[in-house]
Amino acid sequence: MKLRSFIFWPHLIAGVSAGVVILLMCVTGVLLTYERQLIAWADSGYRSERPTVDARPLPIDTVLERFRGSHPDLTPTTVTVRSDEGAAITIAAGQRTLYVDRYSAAVVGEASRGGVRKLMADLRAWHRWLAVEGEGRPVARAITGWSNSVFLFIVVSGIYLWFPRKWRWAQVRSVVLFNGAARGKARDFNWHNVIGSWSALPLFIVVLSAMPISFGWFNALVYRAVGETPPPAGNAAARPAAGSTPGGGDAPHPARADASAPTARLDDLFTRAESQVAGWRTVSLRVPAPGAPAVFTIDRGDGGQPHLRSTLTLDSRTGDVTRHETFSDLTLGRRIRNTMRFAHTGEVLGIPGQTVAGIVSAGGAVLVWTGLALAWRRFRSWTGRRARRSDSSRVPSAA
Repeated sequence: MKLRSFIFWPHLIAGVSAGVVILLMCVTGVLLTYERQLIAWADSGYRSERPTVDARPLPIDTVLERFRGSHPDLTPTTVTVRSDEGAAITIAAGQRTLYVDRYSAAVVGEASRGGVRKLMADLRAWHRWLAVEGEGRPVARAITGWSNSVFLFIVVSGIYLWFPRKWRWAQVRSVVLFNGAARGKARDFNWHNVIGSWSALPLFIVVLSAMPISFGWFNALVYRAVGETPPPAGNAAARPAAGSTPGGGDAPHPARADASAPTARLDDLFTRAESQVAGWRTVSLRVPAPGAPAVFTIDRGDGGQPHLRSTLTLDSRTGDVTRHETFSDLTLGRRIRNTMRFAHTGEVLGIPGQTVAGIVSAGGAVLVWTGLALAWRRFRSWTGRRARRSDSSRVPSAA
C-alpha cells in the first residue's frame, strides 16, 4: 500500500465516524467567535451618570456600604472597576452580577441570564457537551473530547493529503485557488483542498489547544513536556477561567486573616493597585475578610489575553505590596497552558485572533461537509460498480 493510501483511508474513516459531532462543534465555534464582545455589548447600557461636571466617584468603601444596605441578602465577593469613568462598577455576589453607579452607588442593572448571555451559554453547552444535562454530561463531554482528538488527526493527516503530490503550478493552483466552474465531485474536492490548505496551521492550533480542556491527562502532559509537575486536579492552573488570576494560574495563598487588625480603606487599596500597572483597563478585587490580604487582578487587555494580566497582593492593613505576579513570573508550563486556553478561541491575540479562529472554524465546517459529500460519492460509486459486476456475471455467455 502506498503512503498516500495508508494515510487517506484512516483520514476518511475518521471524518465519517466523527463528522457530525465535529460539524456541530465547528458551527457553534463560529457562533461563539465574539462571545465576550457580544456579552459586553449587551450590558453596555449600564453606565454611571456624573451628576455634575466636577462630581467625583464615591469611595469603594461607601459603594459597598450602600450596596449592603440596599441588598442585605447579598454578600459581595468581587468588585471590578474599569478605567472608563462612565462605566459602572461591577459587583459579583454569589451567582449574581450587578452594575452599580460609581457616583450614587445605585444599582443600575444586572447581568441578565437571558438574551445574549443565555444564547451564548446555550451555544457553549452544545459546543462542550452537546447540551446534555445531568448524569449523561460526562459521557457527552467524552464524545466531544474524543471527536476533537479525531479532528486533530484529520487536520494533521490532511496537511499531507490536501497538498499536491507534485509542486507544479497546475497542481498547486487546484488546491490553493477556488475553481468557480467546478461542479459536483470536482467542486467538493476543490473546496475541500483549498480550504484545508489555507486553514491547516491555524486550525491545527485551535484544535490542539482544546485538548487540555477536554482531557486531564493531556493537561498534565503539557507540564511534563517541559519538566514540571502538573498541578493537582481542579487547580485553577489546570483549568483556567476567563476571570481568573493572570493566565488562569493559581492565586497566591493568603495569610491567615486577623479580624482584630486594623484594615486600610478599600479605596486606598484600589488606588495603590491602579498605580501599580500603567494602562490598566480593569482592576478586580476579591473582597477580603478583615485583616486578610487584598488580592487584585489587573488586566491591560480585554479579558482573554493572559500575558496582559497580573495578580497583585497587598497587605490590607498597610497597603504595602506583598506580591506582584505577572505572566512572565509564571513557570513555563503555566505560561504554555494558559496561552493554550485562549489560543483555542483566538482571544490571546485579541479581536484579530478571534476573527481568524472564527474563520477557520467555519472552514472546518466546510471541510467536514465536503469530506462527507466526497465519502458519500465514493460509496455510491463503489456500490454502483459492484452492482454492475453482479449484473454482468448473471448475463449468459453467447453460444
